[in-house]
Amino acid sequence: MNPYGEPQSSSARARVPGAGSASVPPAPAGGRASVGSASVGGRASVGSASVGARASVGSASVGAPPVGAPPVGAPPVGAPLAGAAPVGAARVGASAAVARAAVRPSPPGEPGSVPPRVKDQKKAAKKRRRTNLLTVAAAVLVIVLGAGVVGGAYFFDDVQFTEPKVEDQVSQIFAADNKTVVATIGNSNRSLVPYQSINPIIGEAVMAAEDKNFYDHNGIDMKGIARAAWNNFTGGDQQGASTITQQYARHAAELKEISYNRKLREAVIARKMEDHYSKDEILGRYLNSVYFGRGAYGIEAAVKAYFGSGRSSLTKPGQKGAITASEAAVIASVIKQPEPSKTHQGYDPQNNRKDAEIRWKYTLDNMLSKGWIKQLPTAYPKVQKFDPDACRTSCGANNPTGKIVKYVKQELRAIGISDAEQKKGGLRITTTINPAVQKAAETAAMRTSSKSPLRKLDATYKTALVAVDPKTGHVLAYYGGPNGDGVGWDYAGPNYNVSGDFIGGGRPPGSSFKVYTLLAALSDGYGLDTTWDADAKKVGGDAINNSSRTKFTCDKRRCPLDEATVQSYNFPFYHLAAALGPDKVAEAARKAGVAYISSPTKIGARVELARAKDDALKQYGNEIGYGQYAITALDHANGVATLANNGLYNKAHFVKSVQKRDEKTGKFKAFHTERLRAVQAFDPNVVAAIDHVLEKIPGKNGQNLRSGYDAIGKSGTWEYKDGKTGENGDAWWVGGTPNLAASVWIGREKQVKTQMQLLPIYKPGTKKGMTGGSTPGDTWKVFMDLANKALDAEKTDFPPDVKVGDPSKKGNGLDPLPPPPENNGCILNGTVCPPGVDPNNPGGVDPNNPGGQTPPIINDPNTGFPGNGGGNGNR
Repeated sequence: MNPYGEPQSSSARARVPGAGSASVPPAPAGGRASVGSASVGGRASVGSASVGARASVGSASVGAPPVGAPPVGAPPVGAPLAGAAPVGAARVGASAAVARAAVRPSPPGEPGSVPPRVKDQKKAAKKRRRTNLLTVAAAVLVIVLGAGVVGGAYFFDDVQFTEPKVEDQVSQIFAADNKTVVATIGNSNRSLVPYQSINPIIGEAVMAAEDKNFYDHNGIDMKGIARAAWNNFTGGDQQGASTITQQYARHAAELKEISYNRKLREAVIARKMEDHYSKDEILGRYLNSVYFGRGAYGIEAAVKAYFGSGRSSLTKPGQKGAITASEAAVIASVIKQPEPSKTHQGYDPQNNRKDAEIRWKYTLDNMLSKGWIKQLPTAYPKVQKFDPDACRTSCGANNPTGKIVKYVKQELRAIGISDAEQKKGGLRITTTINPAVQKAAETAAMRTSSKSPLRKLDATYKTALVAVDPKTGHVLAYYGGPNGDGVGWDYAGPNYNVSGDFIGGGRPPGSSFKVYTLLAALSDGYGLDTTWDADAKKVGGDAINNSSRTKFTCDKRRCPLDEATVQSYNFPFYHLAAALGPDKVAEAARKAGVAYISSPTKIGARVELARAKDDALKQYGNEIGYGQYAITALDHANGVATLANNGLYNKAHFVKSVQKRDEKTGKFKAFHTERLRAVQAFDPNVVAAIDHVLEKIPGKNGQNLRSGYDAIGKSGTWEYKDGKTGENGDAWWVGGTPNLAASVWIGREKQVKTQMQLLPIYKPGTKKGMTGGSTPGDTWKVFMDLANKALDAEKTDFPPDVKVGDPSKKGNGLDPLPPPPENNGCILNGTVCPPGVDPNNPGGVDPNNPGGQTPPIINDPNTGFPGNGGGNGNR
């Protein structure tokens, strides 16, 4: 046996019977020639002949007669020699060179001579030439076949078989209802399913359409190859006879070129696959990989594409919704050409019903002939209409919810699902997004919505709206612009480039940031009754801008903090930040839920508050107290949610659960479920005191919620171009109920060449500057009313007011005026009761001084109220 399992090699030694030694009968001429032993390729010595000549023979030609037999055309043995010596041994396939024998031929007419036959010699020569040609052809064929065997063996060994890569799948991102698809991740609309669980009628239909003898060959259909080769040889197209195994081999090895070399490699890999996998596994891998048109890769996606999202390839025969033989034949028949080309419309029945039915009948006929079905269906099944514009992979680009994809990816990384694993797909992700609340957000925030307060504004106006459940941290709605992930700027959160680097996001929150300054101040012991001086200057001597307001509803030298909050004056919050330190304000914002804030030293950069060192936070200016530094709408919604939840912080997040498809059953199995960890970030009494003040603000601005829902709120405005024009550039409103908190931002920009240019903002239909209490507050109210109705949210009151604060902690204003004593008007605004009048009974007579001789009362020069002589009375 040779190395390839064949019988004796053609290069092996061959011995002809009698090759060991041979005797030639005595020649009539009296000479005697003895032939020595002749080995293959060896040399034969002829003994001395009586004619006095010696003949030495090298090797004999193919087909020479055995020793002792007469040469072809020669007289019988014993007849006179014609000058040639017979040869002993012969080597198969070897060339022969015979030396001339030194034997003189007998003269004509002498005994032993042969009469000349001219015609016979010509025929013999012609026959010899033909024989020589055939011999040469045979030799060439042997050489070629030998080289082919060697070359084929080398080629077979050279083609490497490696385990095919895992097929990419799509991952679906669902809303909290587990029904609404928010977005999809992945490049291929494919859902891998275990081949053992696929409805068997589907595999049978595919075999009937593509390779009905699949179970009868070893990966290569030789009859099909011969048929295809003949077609190619006679001028037809270079075509297949590709088996299912070959088709899968071509896909797995990514063999795309059209060439005979590719076909050879494909065949070799297919053959090796047949040794590596079972037939059932090869068929299953094929079903999971092949393209069925309609953007569907793999059988599970194909079933849904042609027969509806409620159908599955995993439903067993006989169960409700199982794919029938007729339906399976439709899907299988498409494989030959799923989509239209220049020469044919393909076999999708929506594009080419006539040919689709012909191909369908062909598939069913093969199924019947193989015994896979008992009778032919008569009616072509109903196929779902295909929408070519519908999104199937990497969806969400046209939906506002698509902007949450980046957050989903970040949270997947945090739970151990790498980018590579995300790319492979096969995940089912349930988010926190509530479809009804999301719809309310889009209705309120989208400029194109008929119910939006922005509907009269032009396209340069941009909006962000984010809603968070205070009790869980669930992001219930997210609107950062009308487009989805990677399309347009995200105005509600951070933006990243393709490398994952932060490139911007967030805007100055203005006075809406004061809620964090209040948290820092009251946590440090300041009370809402502390007073602050509007005339006190900044460090360095600059005046504090209060939106150009110079008249105040309080005494500007002793303005209480609670009143300054409701009226949104800036001066108390600048001085609070100075007294506390900017780092304390930033830390309060972090504890409430603000993750990032713009850098105080580097334009376009941001600071992660959780990792920032105290020294870095102290670099912020005191303007942090009233919102100079940019934050995102997402973080702001999280922060106000902590205020609405009695100081309990829940991190805002988007992912509730993640499931992975089980490779054995094809079913999804739980991989991750959210863990809610509420943290008591602030003293509930501090929060209750702040909320009591913030509850007054919605009503003051005309934003009280419908149906009796109590809410907190705070407006915020930041100036356009640092206030040099007197116009505003950013307007905010944040607030909520104990069950729903939201932030709203409105700004404006337009693109000039490659840059975005910020513009001033105005109230709809006017040239009056937009403030946080106007359009953003209106937008917030529209959203909250719609969302509360959709949620049927519980009406929950905020905790009652609690007085907090260390009396020794004072502001920089004058002491507050004491309330007038309860004397029924005898002392009013410094006016003293007339002498002799009873202060407790203005209509009566003072019993202590019936004559009205009470000494005059001197007003305290500091307070303006009556003092005790030298001004040592109550301040």
